[in-house]
Amino acid sequence: MTGRQVAACVGVRAGRIVAITPYRDKLAGDLVVELGDDVVLLPGLVDSHVHVNEPGRTEWEGFTTATRAAAAGGITTIIDMPLNSIPPTIDVEALSIKRAAAQGQCYVDVGFWGGAVPSNLGQLRPLHDAGVFGFKCFLLHSGVDEFPALDNAGMRTAMAELADFDGLLIVHAEDAHSIETAPEPHGPRYADFLASRPRDAEQIAIAAVIAGARDTGGRAHVLHLADADALALLRRARTDGVRISVETCPHYLTFSAEEVPDGATQFKCCPPIREGENRDRLWNGLRAGAIDCIVSDHSPSTPELKRLDSGDFGAAWGGISSLQLALPAVWTGARQRGATLVDVAGWMAEGPAALAGLTRKGRIALGYDADFAVFAPDETFLVDPARLAHRHALTPYAGRTLSGIVRQSWVRGRQTGAEPFGQLLTRGDA
Repeated sequence: MTGRQVAACVGVRAGRIVAITPYRDKLAGDLVVELGDDVVLLPGLVDSHVHVNEPGRTEWEGFTTATRAAAAGGITTIIDMPLNSIPPTIDVEALSIKRAAAQGQCYVDVGFWGGAVPSNLGQLRPLHDAGVFGFKCFLLHSGVDEFPALDNAGMRTAMAELADFDGLLIVHAEDAHSIETAPEPHGPRYADFLASRPRDAEQIAIAAVIAGARDTGGRAHVLHLADADALALLRRARTDGVRISVETCPHYLTFSAEEVPDGATQFKCCPPIREGENRDRLWNGLRAGAIDCIVSDHSPSTPELKRLDSGDFGAAWGGISSLQLALPAVWTGARQRGATLVDVAGWMAEGPAALAGLTRKGRIALGYDADFAVFAPDETFLVDPARLAHRHALTPYAGRTLSGIVRQSWVRGRQTGAEPFGQLLTRGDA
């Protein structure tokens, strides 16, 4: 069902939902699973922003560990980002290498984004035809040299090329010049790091994305929005008919700059976690429909790269590990603000599925894949990093009490568990 919460029986055949009836009807089947009164059957979540990093940087994260973590968190489909793996997914050969690395390792279904970089502009169509769900670009240094950024002209070139076949450009929208002219980050003070990634860096970049989408007619998506001030730009653009969408992430909705301890580099991400009033306005944007979806931006590294020994925010890798915790983190904040599980399912299942064009994911509806998360919304737990399935036991959620426990995850009618049976997805077939 979509848009409401009801008591029902869900019938599954060959991995698809084939019946939804009132609970009293008690559907018969070869396997009947009765859920307790303390749990809710949610559509399996879709996380369209995950850095798996395999091959090439599998010591940061890999398909086995990432997809186990996803399944433990009620996420039944992920879309892998094209960078931090070696080679990056910027051509058909690299996509083949990526798919070969993932084969047989995945506990949930997995699709792939492609990348748009200076060297492959004008050559994006073959990668689109090979099945990537869209193309990611950066407007400033990506953090890894093998995935260079596009300038504004290059971004427009990519948008115009993708508009010819209605491809999607997803953009890390921070303005390089704004950050180059901001104070350089160094040392353990979080306030200094925050000053190095000013709000106007997001606003200037998002304005450029909007202008490019308006002028080319292309589709664009703003990744990991941290600055609530930019929502006004996005609202006006959509009112004008610009085809642009936007996501935010659990860490921007959970934490505030005021509570990040100095030296706690596990909180470092780009764009950064901003002030508490900004967090509240992001929640308001979600409730008002100005933000399309919530995704994790799970971007792990080895603990050494987080520079926990020195606590130097300037030197530490920017990325937060949260794949397994995304649902309870969001639900904890949502229920405090009067939102419902129906809202959360819209933001974390239906919204990301729509973004990626996954036509059989993200809803409990006839004909959809039988992807489910069995969720106990009233249970709480204390986050113990040692119990997470991510490759490294490092997360800013450590020691935090969260609401909601995922009891089971089901992918295409099979409960996740000991064997990796996830499928590799191709755009147009999923």
